[in-house]
Amino acid sequence: MKSPVHRCRDVEHSRGQSGAGGGTSCLQEEQRIPISKDVITSSSASAMWFIRDACGIVCAIITWLLVLYAEFVVLFVMLLPSKNLMYSIVNGTLFNTLAFLALASHLRAMCTDPGAVPKGNATKEYIESLQLKPGQVVYKCPKCCSIKPDRAHHCSVCKRCIRKMDHHCPWVNNCVGENNQKYFVLFTMYIALTSLHALVMVVFHFLYCFEDDWTKCSTFSPPATVILLILLCFEGLLFLIFTSVMFGTQVHSICTDETGIEQLKKEERRWAKKTKWMNMRAVFGHPFSILWFSPFSTPDHGKAETYQYVV
Repeated sequence: MKSPVHRCRDVEHSRGQSGAGGGTSCLQEEQRIPISKDVITSSSASAMWFIRDACGIVCAIITWLLVLYAEFVVLFVMLLPSKNLMYSIVNGTLFNTLAFLALASHLRAMCTDPGAVPKGNATKEYIESLQLKPGQVVYKCPKCCSIKPDRAHHCSVCKRCIRKMDHHCPWVNNCVGENNQKYFVLFTMYIALTSLHALVMVVFHFLYCFEDDWTKCSTFSPPATVILLILLCFEGLLFLIFTSVMFGTQVHSICTDETGIEQLKKEERRWAKKTKWMNMRAVFGHPFSILWFSPFSTPDHGKAETYQYVV
């Protein structure tokens, strides 16, 4: 597979090179143009971000409903009927905390601009304002008409180019990119922990009901209790496996500094190699602290960092 650098794409030459504002030729040599992050940051980065995709909205609603169902079963089927008050308080506090953090992470991942490139900025006037040197070029996306920075990919659902796009996840109704990858990782982690905790409580509740009278271990009838617990067990097992795999995949992607799309396309590495710890800090913030695990903390992705347009 050829590197994207050697593919024919829409390019814009500087006037010193071609005397015109645009062209469609491929360059044999690669050059990069360092440009401040502020130049390619979408104007919507500080505004509310929400993708109006029917499939994504339905998946996001289903995600919340499943968490609320687990909350209902845990509270009203297992904890409130329990005779052990300390058991109910400890497990109720732990489960509700994990569920709250999971939903908060989901909301941040869904409503955070993943790193959208300004739409329609690949105009002749704007490119001339970059004051490119002779021989320098920039690529533009033919789909959203934007100047395409290095490691950015176009999302057909968001209809935008996303910086360091990993994939588009319908469950959070958003792309997973440079600005919201932390929240997506936290979402998968907290859902996995919530599912594991629910499964452990289901096992203990079954054992308790088998030893005691089924009519006393729940406020619901025995058949209804069994059905509710089995459904929760199935949901918890399914989500535990799925989110654990996603969490491991995301952590591996962060440590290797290679997005899912870059791995899938086997793109040639054209960026500086950093240590795994530096890659983790780039996503979760500097330095390491308990804020890494908080969906309410916005990580510092490096404001002094410069980005390079693919050329």
